[in-house]
Amino acid sequence: MNAANDIAEFLASRRGKITPEQAGLPSYGLRRVPGLRREEVASLAGVSADYYRRLERGQVSGVSELVLEALARALQLDEAERAHLFDLARAASPIAPRRSRPAKKRIRPVVQRLLDQIEAPAIVSNVHGDYLAANALGRALYAPVFDSPEQPANSARFTFLDPAAPDFYPEWDRLASELVAALRSQAGRNPYDRGLQDLIGELSTRSDEFRVRWAAHNVRFHRTGTKRLQHPVVGELELSYETLTLDADDGLRMALYTAEADSATQQALDLLASWTATPDPIARRLGGETRER
Repeated sequence: MNAANDIAEFLASRRGKITPEQAGLPSYGLRRVPGLRREEVASLAGVSADYYRRLERGQVSGVSELVLEALARALQLDEAERAHLFDLARAASPIAPRRSRPAKKRIRPVVQRLLDQIEAPAIVSNVHGDYLAANALGRALYAPVFDSPEQPANSARFTFLDPAAPDFYPEWDRLASELVAALRSQAGRNPYDRGLQDLIGELSTRSDEFRVRWAAHNVRFHRTGTKRLQHPVVGELELSYETLTLDADDGLRMALYTAEADSATQQALDLLASWTATPDPIARRLGGETRER
């Protein structure tokens, strides 16, 4: 990852997504490439065309927050994209900090006790997407990830490298794109995170699907949403999730999964919860499903 290259490619990719009509500009004839021209972005942002060209070449040293805000408006960036633009500009600065704290790999005992007292499926992960801990129901829900041969257990590693992932995730394509966008956001916030660079390098080397999505420069916040799972024991599940940050543990977050009351998914979760009280049968069943694949 290179901050100057990243900001250049990010600006170009966002410019290519906006039509003149969306920007309120007249459009004359066919264009050789989609999106706005550099001169049009410069005009919308209130800067000179030459200055914007330098920005799109990654020359952002000394750029002001006012200019970045103007670019965000001109390119119609959403909240995650705007934050990413500012992160990349800071990383490309010659005075940007070059060190980063390694992502945490363990949780405190009190966090595990908290997990164990939550009735809903709950999982703690770090900024790399490593699954560090779960309560019994969370581990049973995500047994294919925890038991995957692709270790250590990680959401992106499972999604792109384990052939069981498309079966477990019926909406694999959407989920895969969202995961890469979340990793892009994290890479912008912490471009010198060696562990994250290693993960991205591993996925880029081993997965064409990952490489294509990484090159798109899409970003998003991974906070809330819905997820469909095809569980090997209880079948199809329609879940909502919320992600909570653990303020005392920088970089750790807890994901909680819920279902509509009296829904088929809730009944399936109740069945899964009853099986977690007798771990041997569910372990044998899940292990058998994994070996069959």
